[in-house]
Amino acid sequence: MTVRAQRLPATARRAQLIDVARVVFAKRGYEAASLEEIASKAKVSRPVLYEHFGGKEGLYAVVIDREMEYLVRRMAESIATGAPRERMEQAALAFLVYVRDQPDGFAILTHDAPMSSSGGTMSSLLNDVAERVGDVFASAFKDAGYDPKTAPIYAHALVGMVTFVGQWWTDVRKPPVEEVASHISALAWMGLRRLPKKPARLPAKKA
Repeated sequence: MTVRAQRLPATARRAQLIDVARVVFAKRGYEAASLEEIASKAKVSRPVLYEHFGGKEGLYAVVIDREMEYLVRRMAESIATGAPRERMEQAALAFLVYVRDQPDGFAILTHDAPMSSSGGTMSSLLNDVAERVGDVFASAFKDAGYDPKTAPIYAHALVGMVTFVGQWWTDVRKPPVEEVASHISALAWMGLRRLPKKPARLPAKKA
């Protein structure tokens, strides 16, 4: 006997389909996920998915966009106030809390993406986050007498570091993310405090 889905308003049905797809994409990745499985778990027919999203890639794009919007908003909120070091630690902690509390979302962002996708990738997300962190760095650099144009270098370095640490943490699940964030911010801050005004390469050693 076929189980018929409860009739929902269009907005509620769309939200339900996104939630179901999020779980499937997190578990299988884009390529291995199928509309058949998503439709089955949502108790709808495939045409319903096409009606709302136009196909698997459209559904995936909506899931990714929602995930990116959530994470970027959390990161932006975390660096909105506080001294530079506090903002740095808050940014690292916000990202790691997301990794801990939203494992499906983080899995989706680090999984494979369709070849035709340009916006739904981890690199595009990191660029967005790094730009926001870079604004904080630029202001701090200008106040300290450094060239604010170099801020994006350090912002991308920090975001990349936190991301890879987050991937490592998902395997070991310890120490607590609060402690991990403190270590990351301490490492970055100690380096920034001793940053020369104009970094130069070390002289090459003579053979």
